Amino acid sequence: MIEATVVEAGKRSAPTVVLVGGLDKQSASTSSVRAEAKAYEATLASRRPFRLIAIPQANPDGAALQFPPTGVAYRENPESNALWRWLGVHGPDLVIVVGNDASGLAAALSSQAVAEVGRIPARDVTAKPGILTGVIQAIPPSEAHSELDRRRARSPHELAEQLAQYYGRDFEQPWYIQAIALIGQLRLGHLEEVKRLAEPYVDGTKDSLARPNSLVMAGHIVFTELARRTGDPRYIQLVRRVADLGFDADGHMKESMPFHDQYSDSVFMGTTIVAQAGALTGERKYFDMAARHVAFMQHLVLRPDGLYRHQPLTDAAWGRGNAFPAIGLALTLSDFPKDHPAYRELLRSYRQHMDVLARFQDPDGLWRNVIDHPGAYPEYSATAMIGFSMLRGIHEGWLPKKKYQPIVDAAWQAILTRTAANGHLVDVCESTARMKSLDEYLKRAALLGPDPRGGAMALLFATEMAGLK
Repeated sequence: MIEATVVEAGKRSAPTVVLVGGLDKQSASTSSVRAEAKAYEATLASRRPFRLIAIPQANPDGAALQFPPTGVAYRENPESNALWRWLGVHGPDLVIVVGNDASGLAAALSSQAVAEVGRIPARDVTAKPGILTGVIQAIPPSEAHSELDRRRARSPHELAEQLAQYYGRDFEQPWYIQAIALIGQLRLGHLEEVKRLAEPYVDGTKDSLARPNSLVMAGHIVFTELARRTGDPRYIQLVRRVADLGFDADGHMKESMPFHDQYSDSVFMGTTIVAQAGALTGERKYFDMAARHVAFMQHLVLRPDGLYRHQPLTDAAWGRGNAFPAIGLALTLSDFPKDHPAYRELLRSYRQHMDVLARFQDPDGLWRNVIDHPGAYPEYSATAMIGFSMLRGIHEGWLPKKKYQPIVDAAWQAILTRTAANGHLVDVCESTARMKSLDEYLKRAALLGPDPRGGAMALLFATEMAGLK
C-alpha cells in the first residue's frame, strides 16, 4: 500500500494540495512530508487555506519509476501507474514533490492529461522545514479539478444518456455484457432500437443458443425485459429455452445450471434468467431450479466469512467475483415469489453478503479488485455492480436505507468521478477466467479507456439511481 493522510481545510471549497515524498525511498523527503503534515494539522482549522493530502512514502519498495507511466496497470510499473491514476481521479490543484524527482513526476503532471482527466500544476522542492509556508492561498483550480467538477455535477439521468451513446449499441453476440447495456437503453426509453437489435434472434435469422455458454445464458435477460415491455410471447420462449437447460429430458432438475458451474459469476449467470422464466411463465419449477443452483454454487464458492472465492482453485475474493453474486441475488429476488420456501434463505444470503461487502468499501467509495486485500487496486465495474445491488435492496425494502444509502451514494460519486463524457472509464478489471493464485488476481489489468463491461454496469447503476424501470 501507498498511504496518504488528509488534513481538511477551513472551507469545503478550498483548493487541494498534494505533498509527495519518498519517490526514491529517501528518508529525508519522507520525514519532511510527515513533519509538514503534522505542523499543518496543528494549525487552527479555520486558518488552513487549502486541503492537504500528504503522501510521505510514495515508493515504499524503491522501485524504478517513470512518468507518464508505461506498461499494463497494475501488472507492470505498479507504483508509477498507481500514483499517476490516483492523482488524476483526485484532481488536486497543486502537487509539490519533495526531494529527488528523477522520474519527472512534476513535469509530467504539469504537461499531460493525468489518467485522461486533465493536467495538474506541480513543482519540485528540496526537503526542508517550512515547505508549505510558501504556498500561496489563491491557488486556481487545476484542469483536472475542473474536469472532475463537471463529472460530479451530472445527474444519474445525464450520465446514463452519455453512456448510452457508447454502450448498448449492438447485439452481435447475445452475451450478458451487451444485454445489460441494452436493458439500460430500454430504461431510457429506446425500445424500438433495442427491438431492432434483438430481432434476428426472434425471427430465426440467428440462433441465440448456437454457441451456448454462461455468457449467452445470462445474455437472454434482455429478452425478459422486452417481453415485459411488449407482451410478445416470442421473447418469453427465448427465455424459457435457456431456463429449460436446467432440466433433463424427463423434466427433472439437474444438479446445477450448465456451462458455468465453477465460478462465483454463475450466481448471476445461471440464476437470474431461470428466476425470470418463472416470473414470466408462472411455472414454479423455474424458481425451484434457481434456488437449487444458488445452493449448489454457494457450496462451492461461498467462504465462511461471507465473501465469495472466485472458483475453488483459490480463496481469492475477486472483486467482480463478488459483484456477480451481489447482482445475481438482487435480480433474482426481484422476481422470486415471497411464498416460495427458498425465498427467506435467498434474502438472508443476500443481506449477509451486502453486510460483509459494506465493511470493505474504501474511503473513495470503491471496492477493490480483491475485495479484502488492502493493496489491491480499487475497481470500477465491481463498484457499479455492488452499488446497483445495494440500491435495489433499498428500493425493495430488503436493506435499511439509513445504513446503505450513504454507501450507495459514495459508490455513485466514485463512478461519476471515473467516467468521462466520452465513455472512457478508469480501472476496469479485464476479463478474468481461472486464476490459480492470489497474485494472479492482483495483477489483472486495470483498463483505462472505453470498456463494454464497465460501461454496461455503470449504465445499469445510473438508470437505477435515476429511478428508471
